[in-house]
Amino acid sequence: MRIVSTKTHGILDYLTGASLLTAPKLLGIEDEPSAARVLRMAGGGATAYSLLTDYELGLVKVLPMPLHLALDTASGVLLASSPWLFGFADKGSRYWLPHVLVGATEVLAAATTKTR
Repeated sequence: MRIVSTKTHGILDYLTGASLLTAPKLLGIEDEPSAARVLRMAGGGATAYSLLTDYELGLVKVLPMPLHLALDTASGVLLASSPWLFGFADKGSRYWLPHVLVGATEVLAAATTKTR
């Protein structure tokens, strides 16, 4: 059931991108380079492809919304699994929980956002 408008999704995209870029410092996990790098790369990537998406908040509208949502899903799955893929899950929940929560939220947002 797609109930989230593309405009609302766009707002969430930019809030999420900015949050992910600043999260390592705010969460105090900069001492684990893999955990910090994954969050920053996800934030930078999400911001970049949001700027390129053909929706209300896109700057250069070249990516169709279904492709954007597919990228969100892929990013969310990678982000949620990254603590185990990159070996920092054993550092404690403050290192892996943000990745899992944001990743799951990205997948949920992609599944519930309208494509037009």
